[in-house]
Amino acid sequence: MTLANKITLSRILLIPVFVWLAVEYTRGTTSKGSNEALRYYATAVFAVAAVSDALDGWVARRFNQQSKLGVILDPLADKLLVLSAVGVLAFSGWPVTIPLWFAVIIFAREIFSTIGAFVINHFAGKVTIVPHWTGKVSTFFAFVTISLALLCHAPLLPWVAAPAAFFACASGAVYTLQAAHQIQAAGHGNPEH
Repeated sequence: MTLANKITLSRILLIPVFVWLAVEYTRGTTSKGSNEALRYYATAVFAVAAVSDALDGWVARRFNQQSKLGVILDPLADKLLVLSAVGVLAFSGWPVTIPLWFAVIIFAREIFSTIGAFVINHFAGKVTIVPHWTGKVSTFFAFVTISLALLCHAPLLPWVAAPAAFFACASGAVYTLQAAHQIQAAGHGNPEH
């Protein structure tokens, strides 16, 4: 297993740690008073996981460690990290919550893309994932949105959540077009199929 894949797996393993710390913090805010150390720990774990997203990509490119496993694991790690953070920050009672409309867009995009991958796999026989810059920009803005909520910085939150949602929709549209091309290339766009 390559170093880049080990970094990606480490990011996946940090997700339950982040969720546990964040949920424990929100439990404290609703009962006996908040333990701010838990919020700082949750924020630090999320920051390490987010930075590892850039690090594993750099390591893979710099040391020529691109692999089939990495092509699957890296976007999976991003999805799991973003979805778990958005879920916790939107629905757990965090002091500065993620807007519901933002959570709906992010969850809808991930569900739609997952279903799309299964459809492509069924009709085309193979899913070819070609990362697009809109997806990378969407992930970046989602990480910033989550970070602002973790830091309880409410004033900037809507201004960053809006472009994150826009690029999530844009990348969803791009990946839908890619999926349609893959299905058509497999011959399923023709009437006789």
